[in-house]
Amino acid sequence: MSNFFNTKIEFLKGVGPMRAELLQKELNIHTYGDLIQHYPFRYLDRTQFYKVSELDESMPYVQVRGRIRGKELIGEGRKQRLAATLVDENGDQLELVWFKGVKWMQKTLKNHTDYIVFGKPTSFNGRFNMAHPELEELAEEKQTTSFLQPVYHTTEKLKAHRIDSKVISKMMEHLLKVALPQVQESLSPELIDHYRLIDKRSAYANIHFPETSDKYNKAKFRLKFEELFYIQLRLFRQKVVRKADLKGQIFNQVPTLTEFYKNHLTFDLTNAQKRVVKEIYADLNAGKQMNRLLQGDVGSGKTIVAFITMLIAADNGAQSVLMAPTEILADQHYVGLKKFADSLGINLGKLTGSTKAKDRRLLHEQLRSGDMKMIVGTHALLEDVVQFQNLGLCIVDEQHRFGVEQRSKLWRKNPRIIPHVLVMTATPIPRTLAMTLYGDLDVSVIDELPAGRKEIVTVHRFDSHRLRVFQFIRDQIQLGRQVYIVYPLIEESEQMENYKDLMDGYESVKRAFPEYKVSMVHGKMKPQDKDYEMQQFVKHETHIMVATTVIEVGVNVPNASVMVIESAERFGLSQLHQLRGRVGRGAEQSYCILMTGYKLSKDSKTRLETMVRTNNGFEIADIDLKLRGPGDLMGTQQSGVLDLLIADLSKDAPILQEARAAAQKVLNEDPQLEQPQHQNIRRHIQSLSANSVNWSRIS
Repeated sequence: MSNFFNTKIEFLKGVGPMRAELLQKELNIHTYGDLIQHYPFRYLDRTQFYKVSELDESMPYVQVRGRIRGKELIGEGRKQRLAATLVDENGDQLELVWFKGVKWMQKTLKNHTDYIVFGKPTSFNGRFNMAHPELEELAEEKQTTSFLQPVYHTTEKLKAHRIDSKVISKMMEHLLKVALPQVQESLSPELIDHYRLIDKRSAYANIHFPETSDKYNKAKFRLKFEELFYIQLRLFRQKVVRKADLKGQIFNQVPTLTEFYKNHLTFDLTNAQKRVVKEIYADLNAGKQMNRLLQGDVGSGKTIVAFITMLIAADNGAQSVLMAPTEILADQHYVGLKKFADSLGINLGKLTGSTKAKDRRLLHEQLRSGDMKMIVGTHALLEDVVQFQNLGLCIVDEQHRFGVEQRSKLWRKNPRIIPHVLVMTATPIPRTLAMTLYGDLDVSVIDELPAGRKEIVTVHRFDSHRLRVFQFIRDQIQLGRQVYIVYPLIEESEQMENYKDLMDGYESVKRAFPEYKVSMVHGKMKPQDKDYEMQQFVKHETHIMVATTVIEVGVNVPNASVMVIESAERFGLSQLHQLRGRVGRGAEQSYCILMTGYKLSKDSKTRLETMVRTNNGFEIADIDLKLRGPGDLMGTQQSGVLDLLIADLSKDAPILQEARAAAQKVLNEDPQLEQPQHQNIRRHIQSLSANSVNWSRIS
């Protein structure tokens, strides 16, 4: 079977080498297997016909039957267009217009001939017209069994070479004729029976050319279920293999930790923190390598949990690293933890790009000898020269900012036994995404804020309220507080326009608050200049920080209690939530003010209303997933895990739950997939190439 679906696409009727090259470059379609899984992204109902008198501008695409009565070329040269008149059975007229391919259309369009035209109706001077409609001679109308016409993704380059959705549809017809007999079942009879799934051949036939709406829905469910089932199966198997094969150091001594709890921890841990510490301690005692994801909103107390885990490692003679994505964040962790480490007599180091050469030499020596038990740093920790006596724990903060290859460099720094791994993120990941991205990790969640933290009050204000907002800022500064004012990111494509936003903003803030000191930070500044401005703000030398989103993951300034986000409609929801998390770090009441103009899209309104209504990061992440889809979140398309062909995590959570339960059950019953009823599943996995990410693919 796999050999058939690995057939190069150029051998399919109607393709050939030239078209094959375009399909490969533009749509990544190389084989029959790739094409059959190039699913339609929408369908057109071609069963209904409208009369011209029934047309309305709000209609998307419609079909009209009529006769062409006259056509003429209008204009000269490049501005030339072709206009034709279609008259329906009631005698009402619809104007058809072409601006491209004019000469070709003039040759092929027949006068006094009946056609079906399909396109978007628009009204001009009281008359309806249709630009670039699809045409079909009425005599040629085929009795198709499909009640819906598939529409496939294509590109401008493909269209320029006359490969539009209709052409891809034709290719699909040719492919299905030869491919359907070759399709083998890839799920077990039990799963098909239990979930009432249609067979795989029918699923492919009805996803491309649905016979009825019921068959279309069943085909869609079958293919989504299978895709999510195989992703979960793959993740569960990785987890099983890891737990069976990868030994971990056993950390069961905790004298320093006990001392820390008794005499040095100046506040009580929340119940959520205590629960997470227990989960981590159980992992460290199991004799298997820990691989745990720790999720917690900004300010929920992940860093202290990380330090407690590092203490457990130190109590058992092992070294630990805490790696952060930026120097500012590494500095913050170091300063926060050093006072605890010093009070316990533990040698805690810091290694970043700006660590001086002589300090580096000393750090390297102490790590090799084992004198230094803990080190905080950035990518500098990954350098080959950094060697350890016994690295037992790696903690990675904001882990989605590090590639897999970078992280594996850390693991290799202990050739005897792989270190335990704790990855932390303040980006709340919706449950469906966490299950699909991190199904091979155990997940812990800190879902409550420390005592004394007040919820941030969030309001939405229009630009016309700016004077009142400025007065509020003045009142807060007079109370001794500090303020962030954030402008949209300086994007490459809009660099000058957004840069002007920031510079204009900086100037207008200085004019509005001449009595206060204002600092400015943006991503185009040199690191040392950025650090200087940040430090001025941290030391309370400046009152207002005007910035781009470079402060999103960064400095902890408990005294900053107001976050103003300019052009808030230009930010994503999770980004707004991360920015809001920069305030609310002290005991004082904090505020987040979202400034916008009056013109807002529907999605922008949803984002702003969500921010005003809730501080719950997980609820926000779920709404963000629904608005944006999974591709934009956390760079998941680059992560190599979300190679989804048909399922949509923002809409298919219920199918994901069922597919996950099914995968878990199959592996619990038969971890090696050796039983006869699982042979379809086993054979399907074996037919795939070793580097295939999505196990539901046909190959």
